[in-house]
Amino acid sequence: MTTEPAGKTPLTTGIASSRRRRDGVPAAPGLDPDSARWLQALADDGPRRDAALAELYAMLLRAARREAARRGPRMQITGPELEDLADQAAGDALLAITRKVTQFRGESRFTTWAYKFVIFEVSAKIARHFWRRPTTPLDAESWDRLPDRFGFDPAQESEWRDLLAALRRAVDTELTLRQREVFVAVVLNDVPPDALALKLGSNRNAVYKMMFDARRKLRAALVANGYLNDGESRRS
Repeated sequence: MTTEPAGKTPLTTGIASSRRRRDGVPAAPGLDPDSARWLQALADDGPRRDAALAELYAMLLRAARREAARRGPRMQITGPELEDLADQAAGDALLAITRKVTQFRGESRFTTWAYKFVIFEVSAKIARHFWRRPTTPLDAESWDRLPDRFGFDPAQESEWRDLLAALRRAVDTELTLRQREVFVAVVLNDVPPDALALKLGSNRNAVYKMMFDARRKLRAALVANGYLNDGESRRS
C-alpha cells in the first residue's frame, strides 16, 4: 500500500492537490439542491472549500470502511490492515473526485457519483492484495473441491461423479480459452472477480460477462447430453 509523506494525511494531500488542479466547478442547471451545494462549495476558495473537502473525505471513509468490511474477510484482511486499506481508498477517491469534478453532469446525485470512486478504489486495492499472497495458483484446477463446495450428497456420489465428469468435458470442449481460464479461476479456485480482472488486465463486468457466457454454454452441453433437463437449465 502507498504511504503518505510524513506530516500529511489523505485529506490534507487531497486539499492541496485539488487546489492546484481546480479549474472552477460551475453548477449545472437542473441539479438537485444537495448536488448543487457540493459543486458550489468545491468551486469556492478558502474555508468553505476546506470544509466541503473534509465532509467529503469523512463520507468516503465511511463508505470505504463498509465496503472493505464486506469484502475484506474473504481475502483474510482484518484489523489495522483493513482499516489502512479503507483509509487509502478514501484518500485516493478524494483525489480522483477533485480531479474529475468538472466532469460531473448531474445524471445522478453528486454523492452517488462520488461513492462510485471509493467503491472502485476499495475493489482495486483488495484485488492487488489478493495477488500479493494468493492461496491457489491461477492455473491450478481444483476439481476435487467441487463436491464439498456445492454440498453434493455423499449418498448420491455415483450420480454427481458422472455429472462432474460431464461438466469437465464440457469445460474442455465447449469454452474458449479465455472462458475456460475465467471459469477455472472463479469456480474451481475461488478467485474473486475483482482480483481476476486485475490479473487479466480486464474489468469486473467483462469477467462477469465471460462467466455468464461460459455457464450458458455449459448448461446447453449438459442438457444436450442428458445430465440436466431444459427446465433445470432455465431455472439455474
